[in-house]
Amino acid sequence: MKLIPRSISLYERITRHLPAITLTVLLLLTRIVWGYAFFVTGKGKLQNLDRVAHFFATLNIPAPHANAIFIGCLECFGGLFLLVGLFSRPIAFLMIGNLTVAYLTTEMDALKTLFTDGKPQDFFNADPFYFLAASVLILALGPGKLSLDALLQWLLHRHFKKESVPLLGMKPDGSLGRPALA
Repeated sequence: MKLIPRSISLYERITRHLPAITLTVLLLLTRIVWGYAFFVTGKGKLQNLDRVAHFFATLNIPAPHANAIFIGCLECFGGLFLLVGLFSRPIAFLMIGNLTVAYLTTEMDALKTLFTDGKPQDFFNADPFYFLAASVLILALGPGKLSLDALLQWLLHRHFKKESVPLLGMKPDGSLGRPALA
C-alpha cells in the first residue's frame, strides 16, 4: 500500500527539479557545441589571416587586418571560454556584436527578408544564424550551473559569506536597524 504514495512522492520530486535540470543540460550542450564551433572558425581565421583580411577589405570593413586578428581571437579564445563557461555573458555579448556585423556585411539580403514579405527562411538559413541564436541564449540565460562561471560564483559567495563585513546601519546579528547608542 505504501508503494503508490512513494511513487507519487518520487514523481513530484523529479518533476519539481526537471525544468532546472533540463535548462542546465541545454545550456551545457549549447556551450560545448557552439563554443567548439566558434573555436574552430576562429582558429581557421587566425591560421589564414591574409585571406580573412582580404575578405574583410572587400566588405569595406575598416582596418581589415586588425579586425581579422580581433575577430579571429574573439572567436577562437571566446569559443574556448564559452566551452568551459568562463566569462560567458561578456563573451556572448561580444559574439552578438560580431555576428550582427556578419549579417550586415555578408547577409544583408537575408536580413532584409526578415522585415519584408520576402522569404524569412533566408535569414534563418544564413551561416551566422545558429551562432547568433546560441550567443543570444547564453547572454539571456547565462552559462548554466555546470560552468566555471557558476563555480566561481559559488566560491566567491562562500568566501564572502564567511568574512562578510556588516554594512553601516546593520546590527551585529545582521538585521536592519540602527545600532543602539551608548
